[in-house]
Parts: sequence; structure tokens; C-alpha cells
Amino acid sequence: MTQIPMLDGPSASPISGGPAKSLVIFLHGYGSNGADLIDLAPYWASALPDTLFLSPDAPQPCDGVPYGRQWWSLTSLTPAARAAGVRVSAPALNAYIDAQLAAHGLSEDRLALVGFSQGTMMALHVGPRRAKALAGIIGFSGMLADPDALAAEVVTKPPILLVHGDRDDVLPVEALHQAQLQLKGLDFDVAAHVSPGLGHSIDEPGLQLGARFLIDCLA
Repeated sequence: MTQIPMLDGPSASPISGGPAKSLVIFLHGYGSNGADLIDLAPYWASALPDTLFLSPDAPQPCDGVPYGRQWWSLTSLTPAARAAGVRVSAPALNAYIDAQLAAHGLSEDRLALVGFSQGTMMALHVGPRRAKALAGIIGFSGMLADPDALAAEVVTKPPILLVHGDRDDVLPVEALHQAQLQLKGLDFDVAAHVSPGLGHSIDEPGLQLGARFLIDCLA
């Protein structure tokens, strides 16, 4: 029996000082770690004072990147490799989600996933395949890693916000348009925003859109 890795990483407690009434889980990109995206929490904390922000490290070390982590290896960049890769860490992420919901006495409708790049691929893969619908998913600079399987495997349809820069040279903005088209074709509620001049990053307009989306989902 394969052992599922246990995820852990930094967190930011609700600024209300009370118990968490909702959760936001950040999923970082390839070669980064949980300490990267937890820096987004202060941008959204005032709008979501009762929210606990969590930013787990991906389960695998990233070769050649000190302190870097990965959800799966990028030794191959083919569509088949992405489709297989996104499933590698899905059990660990699902176990982490289950554990955090149980620890805080919350249900899926009080949880949003926020991914960047490879983390967006994880969020868009895991979220729609969970038995109970999440409150929402935000995907920055990402894509659907296994689009061909989604129609057969979708279980729930949380609302989704996709944000991408039109100068992204790591994952071109066409990835957003393709994901939006496919998700809408499956009757997901999808909003999308393209940031002019932005590369593979997150900008202020994206953060503002993310805040409004999370307020709608969680507040």
C-alpha cells in the first residue's frame, strides 16, 4: 500500500482573533514552497477576518532548487506527462483538505483553493473531483492539466476565477482561454481576467479580483 505524504506549511490565523469560520488553502507553483503564497494572506485578511489561510509545501523536493518543492516532476512537459503528474499528489492534497476541514469543524462550502501555476493545475484537478463542492477556486497563471478526463470525472462544480497575464512566457495566456472554454462547456460558473503586460506572476488587479471572489464565496 502506497503511503500518502503528509503536507505541512505556514499559515496565517484569522485577524478577528476568533476561530476560523472559513479556510483558504494556497497551492504554490513548481520550485517554490508554501512560504511564497502565504504572503498573499495580508492582502485578503481584512476582507476575510474570520478566515484561516494555509499554504502547504508540495510533497516532493524539487531537484536543483534549494528549499523548492514540486507537486510533480517536470522532466517531461508533454500533455500525457501533465495528465499523469497531476494525479501524483492529488491523494496528499485531498488528505490535507480533509484533515484541515476536520480540525476546524468546517465543511467544504467554507473552503476555497487558490493556486498559482502548477498549484492552479492541482486546484483545478482536485476541486471538481471532490464529493462535496468547495466554495470556490482561484487559478493564477495555470491551466487544466488533464482536460480530456475532466468530463468523465467531474463530480462537483465550484465557482472558478481564472487570472493570467498576456505576457506569460511560462504558461501562455491561451491556457486560460482553453480552460475557460472547457469548464464553461461543462456548465461551471467561470470568470476570467487577463492582465495586460503581466508575465508569469500575480498583479494588483488580480489580487483585487481574488478578494471580491473570495468575499462572494466565503463572507
